[in-house]
Amino acid sequence: MNGAGNDFVLIDNRALGLELTSEQIQKICHRQRGVGADGVLLLRLAKGDADLGWDFFNRDGSEGEMCGNGARCFARFAQRHLDGRESLSFETLAGVIEARLDGESVTVNLTPPQDFRIGERINTSAGELEIHSVNTGVPHAVLFVDDADKAMVSELGHEIRHHEHYAPAGTNVNFVQLNGDGSIRVRTFERGVGETLACGTGVSAAGLITAKLHGRGSPVRVRVLGGDDLGVAFEPDGDSFANVQLTGPAEFVYSGQIEI
Repeated sequence: MNGAGNDFVLIDNRALGLELTSEQIQKICHRQRGVGADGVLLLRLAKGDADLGWDFFNRDGSEGEMCGNGARCFARFAQRHLDGRESLSFETLAGVIEARLDGESVTVNLTPPQDFRIGERINTSAGELEIHSVNTGVPHAVLFVDDADKAMVSELGHEIRHHEHYAPAGTNVNFVQLNGDGSIRVRTFERGVGETLACGTGVSAAGLITAKLHGRGSPVRVRVLGGDDLGVAFEPDGDSFANVQLTGPAEFVYSGQIEI
């Protein structure tokens, strides 16, 4: 499946009992020697009161707390394995996620944003940069740039992702361009993956920080590298935001089998 070009292998693990190793995940996600994906999502039984649970792994085999695009894909995948319901909940390491489905469009309620850090400055190979941060389920750094097409996403994204300022966990890095029509463009360097065509929690982080610093109202429309538009809706809540929602596509590509 893919959500705005961010692609995943999804497996119904309720009866299989799979415990994938990092090497197996890397093989599945390898674009020449496996299926090819940005990550792997395993559907499992819930441990608490949610409808289902997930186990999410990045392409390098590391476990991820949350993924906005993955959450939308997971919701549509889960819908197929339940009773076709239009809303459902599932457990992630970041908390329980609620999803509403309308055809290929899915809206997920993200966990409340935490740890806003605005206007910090760090030294990089490109000089001193002003960077803003927030955790939208996973940690994200946001840099505003004049032209997202010219941003040094691979080089600078990798450097900031591993910067001592964000040690030991590191951070995802978003390069954000403000558009004249009120929308924004975002390119994201993800931990454990590299640059992807879209990152849901990164889109959300970029939208919230844009709203905080540049007065954009809800919802913020966000164009990602894959060409899709996502929507970030929210309610102001003092110095933070509540009821953060991410809306965008979730598409099935194909199904099959692989030897692991």
